[in-house]
Amino acid sequence: MDPKSSHTFTFLILFSLFLHYTVADGTSSVFFLENPSHRYFRDASSKINSMSLSEVGATVSVLLGFAPPVTLSSASSSKLNEVLAPNPFDRPRSVLIVEVTGAEGVSIEALRSNVVNENRAEIQLPDADEASLFSLDEPKTDAEYSDKELSDFASWLSGSYVNGELTIPSENEANLKFQLSKEADREFVTSLVSLTHKIQRAMEMHQDLSGAVHRPSELISGKFDGLKALKEHYGAEGVAKGTKLFSIVMSKMFDSLSEAYKGQIVGVIVCNETPSVAGSLFNVVFTSRPSARWLEEAKALPNATAIEEIILVRRTVAWITGILLIIATVLGIYFLFSMPLTRDTLLYSNVKLD
Repeated sequence: MDPKSSHTFTFLILFSLFLHYTVADGTSSVFFLENPSHRYFRDASSKINSMSLSEVGATVSVLLGFAPPVTLSSASSSKLNEVLAPNPFDRPRSVLIVEVTGAEGVSIEALRSNVVNENRAEIQLPDADEASLFSLDEPKTDAEYSDKELSDFASWLSGSYVNGELTIPSENEANLKFQLSKEADREFVTSLVSLTHKIQRAMEMHQDLSGAVHRPSELISGKFDGLKALKEHYGAEGVAKGTKLFSIVMSKMFDSLSEAYKGQIVGVIVCNETPSVAGSLFNVVFTSRPSARWLEEAKALPNATAIEEIILVRRTVAWITGILLIIATVLGIYFLFSMPLTRDTLLYSNVKLD
């Protein structure tokens, strides 16, 4: 098996386990995925205590190459050290973060952590010149995919689409089959097709950004709630089948992302058991960072009186410097014209005078 195929198979196994095996405690979970050839996280066997969403957001900021929020506590900073590899100079600077709604808590042989609360959290980024955001949460449309598009989607997954039935092979299991004549199946499959198209557009944008002199960090962020339709119509059995197909699709997409980004990208998957609600668990916020000079002046100018004193000193220095330059210029011109010709050795060193 070639290295690329081995990587795809390994990721598929881990991701399938991540989505398929549920636990009874009902706790939402976060999983950190990476290319095995380039490690950005601690070993998967590492023990990580429960994380809050704010700590997950801070982890994403660090992975993008930025400092965590100043409001982060020392305990939360220690939690980040349990997740991230110890080398602070080696960050992927590209992150895919996907919130999977309507899924149960999960457990796998991979780096994971429980999420202790469901409050929304912020992912803080500097201005758009340093960070690029590609949202996967575009407004939904009722556009239907043609049979050709669905057939291409099935072929991409080594499956088939015939007479309205999507068949996808599954490792060591029976083929996954979806009847697109049924509303729940069609809603789920089309949401997956839409997700792949959006991630492909993100990769196209990466190709454009990669040619820039100063390439910004890249965050691909979104929410997938396609499992909701299967859960409402089929219950837990439908969700189990849907998660298997979702794992296959995401394994293929992450493999494509790793190739496009040359391994310098990681995935953060938040499995949220709560049914889909408006908005996302993570709110991406761009913060404009003041320059070093502004920071210094902000500390030195606490009130209006100090500002007036500084302005007075600056103007006084400027006037004195200007007056001295004028005096020096006038004196220089005067002495130049008053100088005897024989004394100007610089200009007339080669002239012989009688």
